[in-house]
Amino acid sequence: MVIGVAVWQLEIIGCQSLKEKRSVIRSLKTKLHNRFNVSVAETAHQDLWQRAELTACVAATDSGQADSVLESAHGLVANEYRARIITVERRFV
Repeated sequence: MVIGVAVWQLEIIGCQSLKEKRSVIRSLKTKLHNRFNVSVAETAHQDLWQRAELTACVAATDSGQADSVLESAHGLVANEYRARIITVERRFV
């Protein structure tokens, strides 16, 4: 079994409040979980309006499968018009 982890540092575009930011993050987390069956959490910058760190984790039978799921998840995050990816990091355990 392989555990794949992806960490995205995001800029939340145009947010003027934590409520707006939470709406964007909640939407992303729900989409990622529903489409790719990954566990997702906001892991940093909870008190900043226009920054977020999302971490997704997937358990797979091999690293190729985990990488494929995380690559698809990355595509979803990259296509979110309300957020811009600053950095992304992937690890496999």
